[in-house]
Amino acid sequence: MKKIIYVLLAACIVLGSCSTGEAAAGAAAKLFGGSSKALLFLSCRAVSEDEIEFVFSQPVTVNFLNFEPALAVASIEDGSTVKVRLNEIPKPGMEITAEILAEDTDKNTINVLIPFRARNNRMPRLVINEIRTENTKPKCEFIEFKTLTAGNLGGMRVFIHGNTNAAKQTIYEFLPVEVKKDEYLVLNLRMTEADCKDEYGTNLAESGGTNSSPGARDFWIPENSKLIHKEASAIYVLDQDDRALAAVMISNSAASWWAKDYLAEAAEFLFKQDAWKSADGKPGEPADAVSSANTTNTRTICRDESAENTNTAAGWYITEGSGATPGKSNNPKRYVPK
Repeated sequence: MKKIIYVLLAACIVLGSCSTGEAAAGAAAKLFGGSSKALLFLSCRAVSEDEIEFVFSQPVTVNFLNFEPALAVASIEDGSTVKVRLNEIPKPGMEITAEILAEDTDKNTINVLIPFRARNNRMPRLVINEIRTENTKPKCEFIEFKTLTAGNLGGMRVFIHGNTNAAKQTIYEFLPVEVKKDEYLVLNLRMTEADCKDEYGTNLAESGGTNSSPGARDFWIPENSKLIHKEASAIYVLDQDDRALAAVMISNSAASWWAKDYLAEAAEFLFKQDAWKSADGKPGEPADAVSSANTTNTRTICRDESAENTNTAAGWYITEGSGATPGKSNNPKRYVPK
């Protein structure tokens, strides 16, 4: 008897790809009788700028395929891994939704609606440059980045491991936008005022808001929750292959926070990526993090822009009071505890 299986995946965007994951596949197998021959959709991802792969549990023939926004298809290769060649190259990191109807050799069909990101091979090199850990409305927490090369931000993801709620979440994923070398990008971690807007166009003064800078691109998290913690936080940026592009770990030496599993996992992950380490080349611990003990809403954590980036705490400092400069060169005047 012919079976029609409908799969709706509304929010699965991982590494520029989409996947139901092993757990979901196992659950689906049970749902459809536990058979190893159950027709399952497993994943999709953009493997290159003009090629997308859809992975199924067994060979299929594609009966229907549509993209939104519309993309011209050059060819479709059927099989367990359906390979789709496009006749055009989407914008790097562009959000795309695919609808695919496939059929196996037993005439069972599966209909999948799945979002994913176009491949971006032109992400810029960049560093994390300034961090505000405190929120005093309308001045909110922010992460400032500085680009080291030109490129496109599409699909670049920002993570903060600072509490259990945000431990494994992407807090922001950039849409396609071209950036130049030495641009400042400010990711504001709250939406504090009604006129705050993401600046993806050419007008860098488009956004309102107390934190916004007319000379830098401003982006906003549309929430009002605490994402970054001065007690201990790991902040990093990943590309579509899960490679760390930039990272920093901050701590006020609260060992009880640092003992949390997700922070230890983040430290080990960033060490293996050569994105953050201790001064002697080991995985980061509280003593190896940038000190956040004396930060306020006007005293921010800054990177010494004249120093070499070593992926360690060397070259980081807390600026003096009223020294925050989102979207501009860092204030070189340093806070000296009394």
